[in-house]
Amino acid sequence: MPPPRDIEGGHPSRQNSERDPLLDGSNGNGYAVGYGNGNGYMVPQGQGPARGGFVRHVYSKTKAVLLSNYVNILLVFVPLGIIAGVMGWGPTAVFVMNFLAIIPLAALLSFATEELALMVGETLGGLLNATFGNAVELIVSIVALTKGEIRIVQASMLGSILSNILLVLGMCFFFGGLKHREQNFNTTVASTMSSLMAVATSSLIIPAALYSTLAGSKEASFGLILDLSRGTSVVLLILYVLYLVFQLGTHSYLFDAQHESAERGDETDDESPPEEQQIALLSGIESGIVLVVVTVLVAICAEYLVGSIDDIVASSGISKTFIGLILIPIVGNAAEHVTAVVVAMKNKMDLAIGVAIGSSMQIALLVTPFLVILGWIIGQPMSLYFETFETVVFFVSVLITNYLIQDGKSNYLEGAMLLGIYTIIAISFFVYPDSAGSLGGIPAQP
Repeated sequence: MPPPRDIEGGHPSRQNSERDPLLDGSNGNGYAVGYGNGNGYMVPQGQGPARGGFVRHVYSKTKAVLLSNYVNILLVFVPLGIIAGVMGWGPTAVFVMNFLAIIPLAALLSFATEELALMVGETLGGLLNATFGNAVELIVSIVALTKGEIRIVQASMLGSILSNILLVLGMCFFFGGLKHREQNFNTTVASTMSSLMAVATSSLIIPAALYSTLAGSKEASFGLILDLSRGTSVVLLILYVLYLVFQLGTHSYLFDAQHESAERGDETDDESPPEEQQIALLSGIESGIVLVVVTVLVAICAEYLVGSIDDIVASSGISKTFIGLILIPIVGNAAEHVTAVVVAMKNKMDLAIGVAIGSSMQIALLVTPFLVILGWIIGQPMSLYFETFETVVFFVSVLITNYLIQDGKSNYLEGAMLLGIYTIIAISFFVYPDSAGSLGGIPAQP
């Protein structure tokens, strides 16, 4: 890329910025979009608009945010969902409107996170994407936990993991394989993530196995399971912190090499270099403002969504498990799913796997243990004890995923396998009644 023209004091000159081709169709603010951050991206300078005033600046930024994704047309359901909840409309209307409202809000969270990630580098940016990519499930789960809906919390956590390692990864393999005969990815990074997922799987198997061997009353046995779950959650959180040190510190070269390899592969394609140059539409502060506003809106919609679930279950016959395990994760991860598939079709499988498995690992090692500790603090019996059927499904899913990624290659048939097993699991949970086992991890609770 040729060096910027007319640099004065390290900043692009306003005098010639309007004729800089990088500004065409960028952010529409009438001033230079800035300079490189060392990661191959262009970021805003952080200065105000050159002319037009504050109102024009806010208008242009708002326009850029709203036009960032076609799915934002569903933002009309955000006020409708809130009004439906406040006015006490029927539970079906409240559920459907807030369900649809969360889809574009999740897309806006993803957009703002990606804008922020452009300024902090590939590795930390990927971590931010995974963190805020799980924000919707976390918010919904916290709201459900405060209401005592432990069944929804557990199903949402398990569903988020399954949707990422089966649905998202399967779609990446399938659609990427249709465009590319065989795709390769970094086996070291993938195996590290999958190994941590195997550890997370054991944290669910052990409580279920212990509960099945305990004698005495179910209430006394569950008290022991709570103690085990809380201790295990602390261990999982420590493991996640160690993984962050491993990823961002001591072994960061593994992840950096992963991206450098992808970039070297892109450079062999004549059409790739222009695609690598990305322009940030928002500054760091503006991205933070969007994240805060959208997070508040998600929390409000989640409040009404969770509050209507009991009536929906009673009127439709759909189980809480199916709503939490299939519907909520698909909605919460919709934008992230699309991004991963698009990246896979560009033959950047390292990034796609980082989104799919990395997000699942964060749910298993960070979000779920955090919710167990939070439940302990607020007096809710959230545990790592899942039903035997759910635990087996989780174990089989992680096992299949580990088998498919261990060779460092993927094709469309492997993607079809993952999509097939996810479809089977979805059907099984659709016919699986809540009454088949304990609700919320508490045996014999009505």
